[in-house]
Amino acid sequence: MKISISTSLFAAFVAATAGLAAQQAQATECGTTDKITIAEMTWLSAGMLANVTKTVLADGFGCNAEIVPGDTVPTATSMLTKSQPDIAPELWVSTAKATWDQMIAKGNVYKAGDIFEKGGEEGWWIPDYLAEKNPQIKSVEDLKANWKVFEDASNPDKGRFYACPPGWGCEVITNNLIKALGIEETFEIYPTGSGANLKATIARQAARKAPFVGYYWGPTEVIGKYKLKRLDMPAYDAAKFTCLTDTKCEAPQLTGWAVGEVAVAVVTSLKEKAPAVADYLSKMQLPNDQVSEILAWGDDNKASPAEVATYFFKNYEPIWTKWVPADVADKIKASL
Repeated sequence: MKISISTSLFAAFVAATAGLAAQQAQATECGTTDKITIAEMTWLSAGMLANVTKTVLADGFGCNAEIVPGDTVPTATSMLTKSQPDIAPELWVSTAKATWDQMIAKGNVYKAGDIFEKGGEEGWWIPDYLAEKNPQIKSVEDLKANWKVFEDASNPDKGRFYACPPGWGCEVITNNLIKALGIEETFEIYPTGSGANLKATIARQAARKAPFVGYYWGPTEVIGKYKLKRLDMPAYDAAKFTCLTDTKCEAPQLTGWAVGEVAVAVVTSLKEKAPAVADYLSKMQLPNDQVSEILAWGDDNKASPAEVATYFFKNYEPIWTKWVPADVADKIKASL
């Protein structure tokens, strides 16, 4: 009887110790038992990346991770003033430059990396079918000699350039670029009215295999879905570009957009208390073309950001498995 009791006590002790060890191992993997908050912005790519980050942290590292709502400026401001949320996987630095500079100066937030391999891409785009049919059109400077390619039946004497929606920063820039290229006489600037209308216009032209040239940005579902090709532009020149942003620019000169800085923004304290998570965040980066493909799938299937994240994990394993140790990757696969 004594042996049985002792054996039982020993077994209970071993079980308790094993349970404690398991908890400690889990805590060690994450590095902290504190809640880690992740900003989910209001557009699809940022929503997907928030859910990707939560899955990696919760299912891969065993962290107490939570998604919180956000948007570029309010999230940046909150990170500056409150050091919350802990992670913003897709923070467009150029949109919140003043706040970002304050965060860096203060030292409570750092950039773990650039989430998009080529950065944010702005410019003028044409669809792939038009590029294939007109290989002579490679850059914005080729538009002047090839304006007839972009004729519309309603105005056959001019090419049609689909304008930026009123109030967008690209509106003034595009108008000045048209002057810099000397194509005011050969192109009409056709109004689109809103971002939704611009997207719908691209969809309509693509369905008809009709010509399109206009402003857009990437990575987005539109770029992936309609196979848009960005026209070449000269390298970014800060002085020339500053003039392009001015409605009173007297002598606009041709220059390209700067590569958009899109950061994986992280509060500094997370690096200190969860070094394994910080290491993952430093490796988290996606190729632009693949992001546009993934978002196109999400748009086609009317998928939620969480569903797009799951699609990414299941179909783009060679990308995300490079971000984490093999055992963490195995846990993520098992959770799917």
